[in-house]
Amino acid sequence: MFNKLDKSYLPFHAMGELQSFDDAKLATDYIKKIYDTNIEKIRTAFGHFINSTDTDIIDNFPKIADANYPFLGIKVTRKDLNLDASLAYGVISEPGVYGGTLTRPDIFYDYYLEQISLLIKRHNVPVFVGNSAWPIPLPFAIDTHAEFKNSQAIDLSGLWQLDAGFVLPNLTNIDDDIANCTHKPQSTIKPISIFTGERVDYSLHRLHHYTGTSPEHFQGFILLTNYQRYADEFIRYGLDALLADDAYTDLILPGGISCKTETDIPSSIPLPQMPAYHLKRKDGMGITFINIGVGPSNAKNITDHLAVLRPHCWLMVGHCAGLRQTQILGDYVLAHGYVRDDNVLNLDLPIWVPVPPIAEVQVALQEAVQTISNQKGRDVKHSMRTGTVISTDDRNWELRTKQLYKEFRQSRAIALDMESATVAANGFRFRVPYGTLLCVSDKPIHGELKLRGMANQFYNDRVTQHLHVGLETMRILREKGVDDLHSRKLRGFDEPPFR
Repeated sequence: MFNKLDKSYLPFHAMGELQSFDDAKLATDYIKKIYDTNIEKIRTAFGHFINSTDTDIIDNFPKIADANYPFLGIKVTRKDLNLDASLAYGVISEPGVYGGTLTRPDIFYDYYLEQISLLIKRHNVPVFVGNSAWPIPLPFAIDTHAEFKNSQAIDLSGLWQLDAGFVLPNLTNIDDDIANCTHKPQSTIKPISIFTGERVDYSLHRLHHYTGTSPEHFQGFILLTNYQRYADEFIRYGLDALLADDAYTDLILPGGISCKTETDIPSSIPLPQMPAYHLKRKDGMGITFINIGVGPSNAKNITDHLAVLRPHCWLMVGHCAGLRQTQILGDYVLAHGYVRDDNVLNLDLPIWVPVPPIAEVQVALQEAVQTISNQKGRDVKHSMRTGTVISTDDRNWELRTKQLYKEFRQSRAIALDMESATVAANGFRFRVPYGTLLCVSDKPIHGELKLRGMANQFYNDRVTQHLHVGLETMRILREKGVDDLHSRKLRGFDEPPFR
């Protein structure tokens, strides 16, 4: 039994007994019960705190007991192993004790249910659920609660001194060591997921801040772009999809604005730093569209946080500089390799680590180009080229053209942008399938600069088709099924079992 293990095996578990489950739904329901109970403890105590006077707060403050993240664990012995080499996730190939903290079952209920079901089925052993010893920080408990989120700003600085049992986020406990394959367990327990509960909460909080929409609206397929001009076309597409297909339920704009018809769209919408638009489906397999802006820092920032949602795929559909004389403005570039001259991920994913193409995504992108452009066979080669993309952190790279010529030649690169390699490398790092389809908007090294008039003509001609290629790609991937999409090439030999 998991409960009989030495306590040194269970650094997250200290509160009460762990319950054994061989039914995934019962286990997931118990995770939700623990989380909801502990969140309510924190919210009740905080409500008392903000409504108390200075004279009675210390003497009458309700102490918070064990308001911690739920813990999920599983023990697999050598006889319980599943060595099916075709499985990319939901399986354990090395014996041991695996465990970790979970959060937000209101968002992740179906995900937890799926992952737990796979582990129980494939190993024929129970999972264990209980209260961990990792406290839920106060901001993550009140951030989504109507009583507090719309109230005036509350100064939390005094909580460090107040003996009230509140916990604030401690960034020394939040890192990506598991995802980066640099994790060194403090005991013999191994991680069950690449993210802890607090790391997930941190990113959910940031996603809301940067995109202007709550995490529960995000869908399983994500389109990223570096131009806001695509947003209007996505809105038109979303409204048409709502009319044509009952599987779609809603279109959410930045600020959480729900739209079902054109009359629901406000005349103006205050846009956050990286506005997100969500075409929602009943099964959560809709499309989230985000304008991430320009630059590798933005690309890393948003994908660092999107990764905790465990999307099935993210695609970059941005603009690029064409590097070949034979390319013309409006041509597509299907990336199958990347030169990571962006530098933002060097400390997390060493530059010598290759970022391979994901075959299923590459095939779907090519099929989508053929369908949307109405081209077949060799005709597609005239408007789409497959090759290596360089991503740089220098927006004015054109001023270094002499220096970069050698890099262009040696890499055989066909295009240059500022985000694609970062998006792909973070997909590799976080085990999220990824792809890139860029559109050539200028050719600086051949004298075709992106001047204003030429740029506007390009945008008018290409934005609609380019976006629809990305949308068609998502449709293809969804209808083919996502099981094969989560490639084994994204997984290591000692991976956490959760997808």
